[in-house]
Amino acid sequence: MKKLLSISLMLLITFMSKAQERPEFKKVKLPDGFTSQIDVIYTQVGDWDGRMDIYLPPNKNKPTPIIVNIHGGGWNHGVKESQTGFNTFFKMGYAVANIEYRLTPQATAPAAVEDTRCALVYLIKNAGSLNIDASKIVIMGGSAGGHLALMGGLLGNNPIFDTNCTEVNKIKVAAIIDKYGITDVYDWAYGKNITSKSAISWLGTRAKDEAFAKSVSPIYQIKKDSPPIFIVHGDADPTVPYQQSVDLKKKLDEMGVKNQFITVPGGKHGGFTEEQNRDLNNKIVEFLKGSGL
Repeated sequence: MKKLLSISLMLLITFMSKAQERPEFKKVKLPDGFTSQIDVIYTQVGDWDGRMDIYLPPNKNKPTPIIVNIHGGGWNHGVKESQTGFNTFFKMGYAVANIEYRLTPQATAPAAVEDTRCALVYLIKNAGSLNIDASKIVIMGGSAGGHLALMGGLLGNNPIFDTNCTEVNKIKVAAIIDKYGITDVYDWAYGKNITSKSAISWLGTRAKDEAFAKSVSPIYQIKKDSPPIFIVHGDADPTVPYQQSVDLKKKLDEMGVKNQFITVPGGKHGGFTEEQNRDLNNKIVEFLKGSGL
């Protein structure tokens, strides 16, 4: 009996120690009049709940544009709570939806893409009650989040990854903001200059299936009527090759899709200076306004 109590105590101490190691994130600071809805369940897959945090500006009767934000982390780590820098959009009067998605090894490709699409479906379905303008949805992310933002927006009305959320048959985003995102998954997995274990893990049992990898790669989803895309990438990025964004820019130009590509000289994988981020945010605002948003 004493031995069992001792073991139980040790397990409790270990659990508490792990809990204390869990990183704490600062809360999103909202301007006056803004409200929040935290951990809204936008989709359910088995025993997994897909959650998003929604930040809404004061209801002035006119529906507002919304930014859908997606965290990065190689599809295998990261949490929505790590994302807090929304002041630029709050000042513009935007609502923000900050989402999470299934990570490897819990679920491999295309699960994260499916979840991204479900988040869009949820927002479109609930646009009225949230007082958001479903014709002015902007989707944004960095790294793996940039990849998912591109996939979510570029798929348009293609339902190939909408099997979990079929209630909406018209999905259209007004613009995409891609921060150093993966544009060609197979190339990132087996490229000449880099071999990404994250990409191989995310592709799972289909890691060698080039056709499947292309189906979850944004660069192969571009069409002439694709939404405007803002791209930013550091030219010294050691994680996602700068060339991935260069190739995306080239394809967008070939297809006649409105885009803007910002290179951060000497920029790594994010982690830009305060001045660079300030300049970047100003350029994003200009791009959105120039796109009628």
